[in-house]
Amino acid sequence: MSGTHIKEHMEVIGADGVHVGTVDRVENGRIRLSKIDSGEGHHKGHHHFIDLGLVAEVEGQKVRLSANAVVAVSFEEEKSGKPA
Repeated sequence: MSGTHIKEHMEVIGADGVHVGTVDRVENGRIRLSKIDSGEGHHKGHHHFIDLGLVAEVEGQKVRLSANAVVAVSFEEEKSGKPA
């Protein structure tokens, strides 16, 4: 997946249809999620990233991942590329 069809404000969902986040933009082969989806505690208030390799397809205004939401969230990365 090149990311060219992924646009700002699209919803990112797991293979199970559960909300994972909202696209802020695509950069360096990863989807940068909006801060509003950053979670709680030390994860709150900054962007997390999903590798484009997890994208199964783009359906209208939704980016569907190849993994269920709970699994996809475990693959989220910090800006540095380290696990979230």
